[in-house]
Amino acid sequence: MKLASLFAPLSVMLFSNCASHIKSPEAYQKFRDQQETQTVPGGELKYIDKGEGEVLLLLHGVPSSGWLYRKMIDGLVNQGYRVIVPDMIGYGNSSSPEGYELYSPDKQAQRLVALMDKLGIKTWSQVFHDVGGTWTWELMKNHEHRINKLIILNTIITAEGFHPPVKMRPGILAKTAMWGYRNGITTNLLLKGLFKEALNNPKSLSLSDIAGYQTPLIEGKTHGMYYFFTQTCNNSPDYSDVIAKVSTPTTVIWGRNDKMLQWQPQEEKVQQFLPLESEDIHLIDAKHFIQEEQPELVNQLIVDFLKK
Repeated sequence: MKLASLFAPLSVMLFSNCASHIKSPEAYQKFRDQQETQTVPGGELKYIDKGEGEVLLLLHGVPSSGWLYRKMIDGLVNQGYRVIVPDMIGYGNSSSPEGYELYSPDKQAQRLVALMDKLGIKTWSQVFHDVGGTWTWELMKNHEHRINKLIILNTIITAEGFHPPVKMRPGILAKTAMWGYRNGITTNLLLKGLFKEALNNPKSLSLSDIAGYQTPLIEGKTHGMYYFFTQTCNNSPDYSDVIAKVSTPTTVIWGRNDKMLQWQPQEEKVQQFLPLESEDIHLIDAKHFIQEEQPELVNQLIVDFLKK
């Protein structure tokens, strides 16, 4: 019997105050059934490729995956866009190889370029959230010419705005924590805390919604998260030197109630460096997961910006 099965009853109890144990994630499986596969450095990368027209690349963060955008994909496709939504290596349904530096931002950026090269896509607009910001800024260092427009959604930009709720030192304690997330021991405590911190109304998520966050963790997708908690969260990245050189048209769509990634502490600095017009900064009524709380509004703001 697998260890995950042994701890299943405990998992149910831990999650009882947030939602019932996820028994049958049919909706998440249907999402995965739509995914295609490309081999990139690090393993197999799963992604959604839907629609026709101008290309939009939608990047998730930690500990989420392309599932984060499930409420937005069809809306953008219906507006005439080709929407690419990857599960980055270490997350969702993609490979999760053993290692540490495999999950560094520059390696993830290289995988994004490799994916788009394999799809024959020369230029695209990039929507990015959370740690997806570190992957994007690394990509911008050498490939800004391939990005038509940038759409920033509650992401890592400067150290002033980044207030991670969890920090771990590399080593046995952090690895033990990851083991607990994988084996159902603390998986649901992690998610309960995440949703409480990241949503105005955590109870708005259905069991099917939660399954898309829970399933990859139970399947062992924690290596990318280990890197994030032990490296990124301890050494708050500051990409001021990168964004100071960005000339790509940019918009910001930000949940004003986000405590983990805060707009106000970095607002002046970001506006000083990025090519932002005042009308392209949108603070909306949401916390961190604006894709969950305001998907229609976020879509409309993205489309309005792209059509300018």
